[in-house]
Amino acid sequence: MRAAQPLLLFAFSASASAEVRLPKLFSDHAVLQRQRPLRVWGWAAPGERVAVSFHGQRQSTAADLLGKWSVALAPEEAGGPYQLVVQGTNTVTVSDLLVGDVWLAAGQSNMEFGLFGSTGWPALREGGLDNPRLRLLREPHRVSDYPLPDQDSVWSVCSRQEAEQFSAVAYYFAAELERREQVPIGVIEAAWGATPVEAWTSLDGLSADPALMPVFQAWSKDAKIVADMPAILAQEKLGNNARLTEHSWTSFDPLSWAPAALFNGMIAPLVGYPIRGVIWYQGESNARWSRAPLYATVFPAMIADWRRQWGEGDFPFLYAQISSFAASRFEVWGIVRDAQRRALALPNTAMAVTLDVGDPGQIHPPDKFSVGHRLALAARALAYGERVEDSGPLFRKAVPEGGGFRVFFDHGQGLTAKGGEPQGFEVAGADHRFSPATAKIDGTTVVVAGPAARPMYVRYAWANAPAANLYNGAGLPASTFSSESAAEAGAIRP
Repeated sequence: MRAAQPLLLFAFSASASAEVRLPKLFSDHAVLQRQRPLRVWGWAAPGERVAVSFHGQRQSTAADLLGKWSVALAPEEAGGPYQLVVQGTNTVTVSDLLVGDVWLAAGQSNMEFGLFGSTGWPALREGGLDNPRLRLLREPHRVSDYPLPDQDSVWSVCSRQEAEQFSAVAYYFAAELERREQVPIGVIEAAWGATPVEAWTSLDGLSADPALMPVFQAWSKDAKIVADMPAILAQEKLGNNARLTEHSWTSFDPLSWAPAALFNGMIAPLVGYPIRGVIWYQGESNARWSRAPLYATVFPAMIADWRRQWGEGDFPFLYAQISSFAASRFEVWGIVRDAQRRALALPNTAMAVTLDVGDPGQIHPPDKFSVGHRLALAARALAYGERVEDSGPLFRKAVPEGGGFRVFFDHGQGLTAKGGEPQGFEVAGADHRFSPATAKIDGTTVVVAGPAARPMYVRYAWANAPAANLYNGAGLPASTFSSESAAEAGAIRP
């Protein structure tokens, strides 16, 4: 696998120069996380004394034997602009720094989808995009066999030129938070189209659980498919998203599917930079039969892995559930969507359902405003403590009733079915063979009845592109669910 210089050589070159250096994360226009210890690190000659000054604070230390140094400054409230000055045998000055909230936006192509391709772009272009309190950093695609110490991009102030290529979901999310919270917002985009979740998980995270070993088997089996993917993708019709080829498909790299490859190349350089939380949009590349049953295990493992790597506790992890798309019969999007719903069992997680903004005819629906807005609702509730409805109806339990089920929901106030009676419900007996069912809203519950003689299970919106129309009073759509156990719901049944 391609990668930068080995770590020891990197440390040696930094030491040999005998000059203090900072990672590119600490560039002009950066946002530093408020209300958290401000960790600043870099490289110098071994043993060199280094002094760090920021907004009236000053700390000093010495570089270790590998030339690495690190200091922790006291937490700061939102504000700026400030300067960061690092002094050793030379002096490094970083200017126009703001203190606010930093969010990491990661995933595959629906996170990478540029603002210029979204349905809201014409209005934004006319209204202007200059915003000095919104800062953007977009990571280039990189794979590596081992964790890299630095990344290759720097911060910029939000402008039309910078924003049009930036993640549309991340932009809409960040712009809403900046308006509502009135603090500087920095967003780091680390996304790569057509990539699986295991590539974003560290080897430590993948090896921590024996249940994750099939990830490596799947990579071995699918290596040939992945190698042929560029030719397959080149033949696809991208419709209204033709310009998206500039961002993802034309830059497809088979090595981006290798376990831990993207964590090593794109996430590891960010670890240690304090953040408020993560927004995530990924899952489509895990929908094939060979990978979908593993998602319920790998996705929560990745969340836990990132939190462990940062060492900041259970920071908010907000994610978009994959949408609706008429994928091939060798893909099972319902399994992935249900696995994402079940991941809400992890603390400080929230999910934005996107079934209603999908397009069965294209895997990249252009309505990214709705996705960013729903993630912002989740952030406002989870990270900022607002009393706001942030989720559509979520399955709580199904109770047998009259030859069918009464289904109970969390976030179910004001249940409604757009366009008539609820659609998308199915029931099954002990054989797990599901058939369409009728459904009727009764208060905050849905009563479901179907043809199974002895129904044992009920599910909703399971098809790749389901006809699903259940919402709550806040106008947020219900999530895909199955009342089966996670193992049963993840089973592949042709």
